Amino acid sequence: MKVVARIGLGIAAAAVWLFVGCNSTKQQVFSEEELGLRKVDLYSENTVTPDRTEYSKNAPMSGKFISRAFQDAPPMIPHDVDGMLPITVNSNQCITCHMPEVAQSMGATSVPKSHLIDFRPKTGIGKDGRITKNGKSVNNTSSDKLEYITLKEKNQIVGARFNCSQCHAPQSEGQLVDNTFMPEFTSKHGSEKSAWSGSKLTEGLDTLME
Repeated sequence: MKVVARIGLGIAAAAVWLFVGCNSTKQQVFSEEELGLRKVDLYSENTVTPDRTEYSKNAPMSGKFISRAFQDAPPMIPHDVDGMLPITVNSNQCITCHMPEVAQSMGATSVPKSHLIDFRPKTGIGKDGRITKNGKSVNNTSSDKLEYITLKEKNQIVGARFNCSQCHAPQSEGQLVDNTFMPEFTSKHGSEKSAWSGSKLTEGLDTLME
């Protein structure tokens, strides 16, 4: 019993020492001005003037090219988009210049082939109540091989790509903090164009192209 008591007293003493030692450690304190990016206290909201974001006012076909931020990044819009947004089901002014059949004559970048391919199968419910993909009953709707999908190439923008501003943003000047990100491109011309084209579109997919 004496041995047990001594062990108990030793543990208690160690706990007290640890508690006192931790509390005696000097803690680093930060002021309100050091917490945010703007270096002001939390009560000066009305006196803070953020950097202005100046979107390009260049007319179509007069904007400057900007390198892509990373491999296969959606290219930025080099011209003014006032009056063009928002894109709706009944109005998409982007495709009037960027569709493949008119892009070259308009001096615009053509919509890539990936935007004309429907990667999504037509999904429904069969008479037996089972889920169907392109008319075929499926047991697993999240199959890695996607064997029930048939890619369909169209002569129009597919629904998943119709909202251009979902991925493509207009160029702007002005930033809150310096950007030190340095991209590494996996293709020779990665800063200029996407490598996701040709056979890359169906790479790894066990499927057919109609």
